[in-house]
Amino acid sequence: MKIARNPGSFHLSVIFVIVIALIATSCTRDPDRSMTSTEKPDNQTAIEKPDNQTAIEKPDNQTATAKTDELSRDPFVAVRRKMVDEQMAKRDIVNEKVLDAMRRVPRHRLVPEHMQKHAYDDSPLPIGEDQTISQPYIVALMTQLVDPQPQHKALDIGAGSGYQAAVLAELVESVYSIEIVESLATSARENLKTLGYSNIEVRHGDGYRGWKSEAPFDVIIIAAAPDHIPQALVEQLAPGGKMVIPIGKRHQELILIEKDLDGTVNQKAIAPVLFVPMTGEARK
Repeated sequence: MKIARNPGSFHLSVIFVIVIALIATSCTRDPDRSMTSTEKPDNQTAIEKPDNQTAIEKPDNQTATAKTDELSRDPFVAVRRKMVDEQMAKRDIVNEKVLDAMRRVPRHRLVPEHMQKHAYDDSPLPIGEDQTISQPYIVALMTQLVDPQPQHKALDIGAGSGYQAAVLAELVESVYSIEIVESLATSARENLKTLGYSNIEVRHGDGYRGWKSEAPFDVIIIAAAPDHIPQALVEQLAPGGKMVIPIGKRHQELILIEKDLDGTVNQKAIAPVLFVPMTGEARK
């Protein structure tokens, strides 16, 4: 016997089965996995390098902090750099090591407190006892002329407040500094020690005859003017060494003296200058 079939009911049955299958499939799908797949771009963004970039920028923050600390310790840092750039580099000071030394030495710590605001002016300053601290440019010029090297031993005559000795100490192995005014010698010694210079020895005495027990010296700088070149200083200059000294009374000239390896001495006039006169035996 044949069973009669209704085509319409057959199609409805098929559609009903398909719908049931779709509902079952959607119910068994893992919602967490679906969310994870859609969140992958965000996770990739998080893994990408904003945090790493932030980490890379930390040294800049540390540098900024270091600069802030430096300024808090030494409020004259910017002024000193300006002094070097405008008073020296724009003139004829070309030795980078000398320029760097001038940037490092805190000149304001080596002048009387009431003169600190003028410490980086383009001029000499009084330091008491009728003595002066030399113009910064002149200190740089004299230092450049003697061409100090790390292994050198230097003699500094006319220590004053210790500024020239400090500049030399940044560049050479050891510095021997003589000051004829006892109070200045004492304060220079104390100030240089406070600044942390361990390679400078300051002595109270007459620099006219140098420091024979420590000779010879590769570098000699004299910051007071005799009317002639002291022979004892020439003798204490090492072969290959250089000495710079102002010579004269009313009209002074800065003289560069060089001793060749064979002992031959040559001298050259550099520029007109004005220093305090050398006292003590130089006046006899």
